[in-house]
Amino acid sequence: MKTVMNPQSHLTVFHADAFVSRGFLGNVACVVPLKEWLDDNELLRIAAENAVPETAYIVKSGNEYQLRWFTPDIEMDLCGHATLAAGHVVLSELELASEHVMFSSVSGPLKVSRKDNKYAMHLPIRRPEPATLPDSIGKSLNIQPLEVLKARDYVLVYDNQEDIVNITIDRPVFDQINLGTGGVIVTAPGISCDFVSRFFTPQATILEDPVTGSAHCSLAPYWAKHMGQTDLHARQLSAQGGELQCFVHSETVEIVGAAQTSNEGHIAVN
Repeated sequence: MKTVMNPQSHLTVFHADAFVSRGFLGNVACVVPLKEWLDDNELLRIAAENAVPETAYIVKSGNEYQLRWFTPDIEMDLCGHATLAAGHVVLSELELASEHVMFSSVSGPLKVSRKDNKYAMHLPIRRPEPATLPDSIGKSLNIQPLEVLKARDYVLVYDNQEDIVNITIDRPVFDQINLGTGGVIVTAPGISCDFVSRFFTPQATILEDPVTGSAHCSLAPYWAKHMGQTDLHARQLSAQGGELQCFVHSETVEIVGAAQTSNEGHIAVN
């Protein structure tokens, strides 16, 4: 995307919680509507200042929005919870009469629609394949996985939900590997849902992501194959926790979750 300076001196920032439900706080994202793109360094600076897992920037372009995602450290190629948050902001704050919004992104077109007082988004499937676990990841884990796979992220499969709850990370060892925009997913069958997971990113400001929509691009097709069903109820077992409903299609994963705006503010830009 072409990057140009934006003449705006103040920007509106929406804080939105994605994948919330009763008993689960979800994952916060900042959504920043722009009239045109700021310099990339400015986008990263704002994301670092926001100090949340992801900041989504949107620019209206015809009948759709261009969408980019930044952590406090890097630009991402795909972020599910910030896409859901961006869809919520457009449909509940900017275009209340619309039933859906289309985003263009480096991961292709992404659609977010209203669905049963929640939001549904279609993300590309990323089927994980068998892989070898790097030493720095294996040595950082207090519990070793039964199976190792990889798509963008490493997918480590465990026997039960209790293992996922009890996993700890030796951060100095874990941070010896750089996975770029990828991370490490740990997952197992759930007790009161189909499957559970947690998500960790080495060398990141925020080690554990509260709820990771993009991880389910790999988790949903994996568990769909092993459970023989395409409709899956998932929970992410971070401290905040989040709840997702996944529907596996031929080329996409439809992920449904609730979202809410928690705060609206303004920031100054150079």
